[in-house]
Amino acid sequence: MIPEDVAESGCKAEKAAWLVYSTLAKNEKNEKVRSLLEEMAEEERRHYEFWKKLLGRDCDVSVPLRMIKLVRKLFGLHFVLKKFESGEELSIEFYENALKMASPEERSEIERILEDEKKHEAQLIEMVEDVRAKYVGYIALGLADSVVEITGVHAGFLGATDNPLMAGLAGIIVGFSASLSMAGAAYVQAKHDPTVKPPVSAAITMASYLVSVILLALPYFILRSVWDAFAASLVVAMIIMGVFMYYSTTIQGKDFKREYLETLMLLFATAFGSYLFGRAIESVLHIKTFA
Repeated sequence: MIPEDVAESGCKAEKAAWLVYSTLAKNEKNEKVRSLLEEMAEEERRHYEFWKKLLGRDCDVSVPLRMIKLVRKLFGLHFVLKKFESGEELSIEFYENALKMASPEERSEIERILEDEKKHEAQLIEMVEDVRAKYVGYIALGLADSVVEITGVHAGFLGATDNPLMAGLAGIIVGFSASLSMAGAAYVQAKHDPTVKPPVSAAITMASYLVSVILLALPYFILRSVWDAFAASLVVAMIIMGVFMYYSTTIQGKDFKREYLETLMLLFATAFGSYLFGRAIESVLHIKTFA
């Protein structure tokens, strides 16, 4: 027989899923996707009713529906669904363990729920063609490239001049030129994808690149200490990369921690190498003498 704490856990999980899918369905314009969301919401409601009946009472659950709506608007349905899919293994594991404790009367219903949990999230992910997710991908492309490149520029100029203002200006100048190049590359790439508009993709890539360039350069115009400015800019870079990696790893179903650590290693290696190169250039040309 299922213990009360297990029944309550199942009740809360299924109630939360029912509320989320219902909310997503109400805000979905694609009829095909909305229909499937409504179907999934109804299935989750039946699962919730099963656990509620088994528990003998209702269960309280707090679901941040407003936050989910905001994330849906910003990053697209694909991202939200991928987040739900990432917890699917835990859900399946929960039901497999519940089967071991279930009585013969409970077993058949739990087996049916388990089958539902295994198939529907994957089906929905396959059906969703979210154009917004593709555009957000172009934003991520601009951010990822700019953070590593501009951090390297800053570090290189610091090594050569020890002047935070010069490092900040160098990042702005190089960043503007690079944003034009990235916009051109995004335009060409988007021409091969009929679901997106090349001018929009190019503009989004350029804008995201420039925004990150400005954010990375700000500490060099605000702080007087070279190392304080560099440290602050690195923190900004780590935050930008963290947001980018969280989005991309969620969409691609990869391990966020591993990907983020690898990216940070690349970021720090680029900064260190650029700084040493700047030092080497300074020792040859004696830039600081003329600064």
